[in-house]
Amino acid sequence: MDRRSFLRILGSAACVRVLSPTLCLWADEGDAVRGAARWDRVLVLIELQGGNDGLNTVIPIRNETYFALRPRLAIAKEDALPLEGDLALHPALKPLEAAWNDKECAIALGLGYEAPNRSHFRSIEIWETASASDEYLDSGWIGRAFAPAQPPREHAASGIVIGRGTEGPLAGPGMRNVMLNDPEVFARQARRQKPLPEHGGYEALDHLLEVRNELRRAAEVIAEKARTAPPLGAAFPRTPFGRQLETAAELLVCGVPVAVIKVALGSFDTHSNQAGTHQRLLGELAQGIAALRAALAGAKLWERTLVVTYSEFGRRAAENGSGGTDHGTAAPHFLIGGKVKGGIYGAYPDLERLEGGDLRHTLDFRSLYATVLQEWWHLAAPAELAAHRPLACLRR
Repeated sequence: MDRRSFLRILGSAACVRVLSPTLCLWADEGDAVRGAARWDRVLVLIELQGGNDGLNTVIPIRNETYFALRPRLAIAKEDALPLEGDLALHPALKPLEAAWNDKECAIALGLGYEAPNRSHFRSIEIWETASASDEYLDSGWIGRAFAPAQPPREHAASGIVIGRGTEGPLAGPGMRNVMLNDPEVFARQARRQKPLPEHGGYEALDHLLEVRNELRRAAEVIAEKARTAPPLGAAFPRTPFGRQLETAAELLVCGVPVAVIKVALGSFDTHSNQAGTHQRLLGELAQGIAALRAALAGAKLWERTLVVTYSEFGRRAAENGSGGTDHGTAAPHFLIGGKVKGGIYGAYPDLERLEGGDLRHTLDFRSLYATVLQEWWHLAAPAELAAHRPLACLRR
C-alpha cells in the first residue's frame, strides 16, 4: 500500500491536544503492577455511544422472565449463539465466535455502579472519569493513570482518538492526544509549522509552543511510518466505524507507537424500533473487531493488543410501548485480545430482583479499568480505582 492510499482511507480533520458465575474472577493481589510499565502494549477502546442494550447482547436464553419482559424484542432461542451455561450472544455478533472459540474473548457481566444516573451526559462522564455517582472529576481515568508515568517520548502520542468522539478517558494534564480524522491534512498542516523555542518566558505562551511542537512531532512520526505501510490482509466493513478500526489497524501495522486508540460506534439510544437498529450496530461492532483481529494477527501484533468496550449505561429490563428500551443501568462488556483468557466473568443480574425496573449491577465498572491499568499496562491505579480488584482475565 502506498502512502497516498493509506492517507486517503482515513477520515477528516486532526489536531493534537496537550490538556491539563465465573472461573477465578479476581486476579491475585500480588499480581498487580509487577515490573516496568508495558508501553509496548496497545489498548483499543470502543465507546458504544448512547447506552447499549446489554440484555439483548449477552442473553439469558433459558430465563423465562427474559421472554416475559420482552414479548417482542426477545431474541429467539434458536437464533441466539450459545456461549456457556444459560448465556448466548445476539446473532449479529457471530463474527466474534472465532475469538470466543479460541478463548480470546472475555465477557464481564453486570457492570455498573452504585446510585446509577440515567442521563447520557452525566453517566458517560462517570464512566470516563471513573468517579462515584456523586463525585465530579475533571480528568479521565487513563489521563490520571498516565500522569505519574507518561508513555515514552518516542511514542507519537499518549493516545489517538479516531473519528468524531471526544478524549473522554484520555483527558488530563500532560496528555499528548492526537484527534485524528484526516492524516493527510494533519501532516500537511504540521509540515508548514517550523520548530519553535521550547520556552517563551510566559506560562500561557509556553503551553501554546508545546502544543504546536507536539503537533509537528506527532505528524512527522505518523507520516513517516505511513510511507511504508504494508497491506492489512483483512476486509473491514465499509462503514464509518469500520473505517475507524481500519485506520487503527493501519497505524499499528505501520509501526506508529501509541498506548491507546479510542474509537466510537453509535447511537445505541434505542427508545423505539430497537430490533433492526440494534442488530445493525452489533453487526458493525462484531465485523469491525473480527477484521481488526485478523489484520493484527497477520502482522504479529494481536498479542500486544487489547480491545475493550464501554458505554454510559445499559437499557431497562422491560421493552417499552414503542418497540424499544429506555435508559437503564448495568450491562456486559467485552475484552478481546491475544492475551485474553476467554470466558464469562462475574454474575448475570437477577431478573427477578429488579430495582425500579432496572438491573442491579453485580460488578463495579472500575474493576474493568483496574484490569487494564494493572494487568495490561502494569501501572499503578489512581486512588479512586485502587480499591477495585482487577479481573483475572489476562495472560502475562
